Parts: sequence; structure tokens; C-alpha cells
Amino acid sequence: MKQHDAMYIDGSWRPAVGGGTIEVVNPADEQVIATVPAGSAQDVDAAVRAARAALPGWAAAAPQERAARLAALRDQLAARAEEIAETVTAELGSPLAFSTAVHAGLPVAVCGSYAELAGTHAFEEKIGNSTVLHEPVGVVGAITPWNYPLHQIVAKVAPALAAGCTVVLKPAEDTPLVAQLFAECVDAAGIPAGVFNLVTGLGPVAGQALAEHEGVDLVSFTGSTAVGKRIGALAGAAVKRVALELGGKSANVILPSADLPKAVAVGVANVMANSGQTCSAWTRMLVHRDRYDEAVELAAAAAAKYVPGERVGPLVSAEQRDRVRGYIERGIAEGARVVAGGPQAPAGPGYYVAPTVFADVTPEMTVAQEEIFGPVLSILRYEDEDDAARIANGTVYGLAGAVWAGDDAEAVAFARRLDTGQVDINGGRFNPLAPFGGYKQSGIGRELGPHGLSEYLQTKSLQF
Repeated sequence: MKQHDAMYIDGSWRPAVGGGTIEVVNPADEQVIATVPAGSAQDVDAAVRAARAALPGWAAAAPQERAARLAALRDQLAARAEEIAETVTAELGSPLAFSTAVHAGLPVAVCGSYAELAGTHAFEEKIGNSTVLHEPVGVVGAITPWNYPLHQIVAKVAPALAAGCTVVLKPAEDTPLVAQLFAECVDAAGIPAGVFNLVTGLGPVAGQALAEHEGVDLVSFTGSTAVGKRIGALAGAAVKRVALELGGKSANVILPSADLPKAVAVGVANVMANSGQTCSAWTRMLVHRDRYDEAVELAAAAAAKYVPGERVGPLVSAEQRDRVRGYIERGIAEGARVVAGGPQAPAGPGYYVAPTVFADVTPEMTVAQEEIFGPVLSILRYEDEDDAARIANGTVYGLAGAVWAGDDAEAVAFARRLDTGQVDINGGRFNPLAPFGGYKQSGIGRELGPHGLSEYLQTKSLQF
């Protein structure tokens, strides 16, 4: 077991003021693998003060200098990719192949994109007789989730640093080890002391202290909608900016002209990725009534290939496992039909849930309305395109989605009707430069690419 006894504040490693610790558990075997410091409000205060002291110098640095530091950080992340993947697998339970490709690979690409943007973005522009300046918003409090622990860190920290902001990061208590690795990479990249600070700790303690701190100018949070509302209220009381990436209940709409076997196979794979612990997962599959039974058979066969412990990992904790199994039991109680998986626990240790597919789901059922955050797919019938649009838009969420049709034009025409922030057309691949974020209760603001950079800038106009 590794014992991490320090947090990264003002360019050095220091113990938590209170001396408390948090245990990190491997969800695949339920064994404690490490401890990290339990940061307090005093630790958060020290980190914010360091970030404020470093802000003037970092904000004044030339964009090319910030770009060079981010490029060095990208190189550090790339050099330690194998260690990063192994760490995420140990603390999150993700299969190593997925950790290597996504949890370690994607952050390198995102960090690299901001290294480029920092050197090319127009931080000044002319509009008539005005010069418009795009300046850093200030000190950023970044609170990140456990499901994509390094990607979400980089998706917040890299654009903030590119903009000239300084950062205090509070990672999720379930997956803090990769945040420790990230801080080591920041240090090795030569980013000045105080520009980035790491405080590990519990959400109600360190997270709340960070959201409330008067020295924080913007709070960027990714997590549940309930917690996002709480953070929004705390930030609103101080009239500080927030960027919130919250829950989802995304619809995968398969139009009658689509290649049904491909659409179903990709849809099931999307739901099962990361053990279903993805806010943008297409957890509702909408199929025309004439092709519904065929789609159910295809989905059940596809889900059966996701063997727990092989192609799909455990959930992050016992609490999350029990929560997801509770949703499966509720789906059965409300009349949904299980065609794959179910609430029974797979044999052996680990926080596993059987990959589950529900048929005969109606729009008002709990499993069609609430974010389950596990490997659970609901398949719904629709009568025509108007009915499909009504069902797809019929939740409080609007984060992502997909549309499949015989040609892209038909799919795009339907996608324009969806109240959601991102839609994949006929299996379109992920673009790390495209804006990511939601409509409705899926959040406020955007991450990734130039739109993500803009979240950390404020605007000043000079009239001549």
C-alpha cells in the first residue's frame, strides 16, 4: 500500500494541516491500495493564496511562454502514459486497454491542443474604434469527478493555464492517485510555483471550501446535477462565475433507414464503455416500432459479450454498485423487461454489475428519466419522427446523443431537433477540439477546444 502524505501547494509538497487521510480502494478486488491526505479548509486557503500570489506573473507571461509550458506538460504526460494507465486501472477499475487508450491517451491530446491554442488564440481583437482584450478570469477552483479522472483534470487545468489563470484542483476522493501523478508532471514541466495547486480531500470539506473561497474567481465543476446546483448556489452568493458539466440521459435515435446492426452494436458499446460511468453515454436507445424486436435481440446479444472482469470493469465503489443495482430492481418493478444482465451480482470480489439491457421501457419510467451511471441500457419504441423527438427531448438533461440514418443529411435534419449539446451523426468519431457541454440541467458552459478556452477569459474593451 502506498502512503501519499503530501499535497502540491505553491510549488512544493506539504502535509495536510489536520493530518487526516483518505483510503483509496481498488474496486476490482476491494483492497485498500493507498492513502492520500484529507485536506481541510485551511489547506484550501493556503492553495488559493498561493494561486493568487502567482496570478499576476502568469497572466502577464507571453502566450508563447504559456504554450511552451503546456507543451512540456503534454510531453510529461506522454512519457508517463503507462504509469498513468496502470494507476487509473487500479483506482477506478477500468480495463487496462481502455485506460491506456482513453484515460491516458486522451489527456495527452487535449493538453497538446491547448499548447497550440495558447500560442495562436487571438487574445486581442479590433471592433470598430475599440480594442477588445480577452484576459484571464483569475483564480480557478477546479473540482473534478472520478469517472474520467485525468481527462477531466486536463480539460479544466490546460485551458485555464492557457488563458493565464492559476488553478487550485480538488480531485474526486475515489480517484486521487492520478491527480498526484499529474501534479508531478506539472512540476517537471517547469510551470511556476503557485500556478497549479493540488488539494486532496472530501467534497463536503475541501470541495465546499474551494467553491466558497472569496479568493476564487471561477469554479469549474464536473459531477452530478445535485452537487452542481449546490456549487452554483455557493458561487452565486459571491457573484462568481461557474462552469458546470453535469448529468446526462442521452438518446441514441435509430431512424428506420439506418444500418440497424451497426447502430445497435455501436450503441451498446457506448453504454458499456468505462462500465457505463460516462455522463454522455447513450443510455436510451430509441427504435421505430417496426424494427424494435430486431433491435432488442441485437442489443441483448451484444451485451452478452461484455463479461464482467474482462471487457467491462467494476464500478468505482460499493456505494455506486448498490445504487446501480437499485435502479435495475426499480426498472423491473416498474414493468421493464430484462433481456440481458439483471440485478444479480457476478460471482467473486469486486464492485461489478452485470451489463443490463431493458426492453419494453416507456418514457416515464425511472430508468428512462434518471441518470443511472452504470452499464444499463433502456430500449424505447417510437411511432414516427415527431414521437422520437418528443421522447428524446423528454428529460431534464441535454448533454449528448446520437442519430443514425441511411444518409448523413437525414440524420442531421433530425439532430437539429434535439435539445442537447453534442450529437454524433452515424457514428461520428470523438473530436477533442469540439465544444462539449449540455443544455438544460446538463450544465453551463463548454469544455474542450477554443470554446473551452473562452470559459476562462473575461472581456475588456478599450475605446479610441
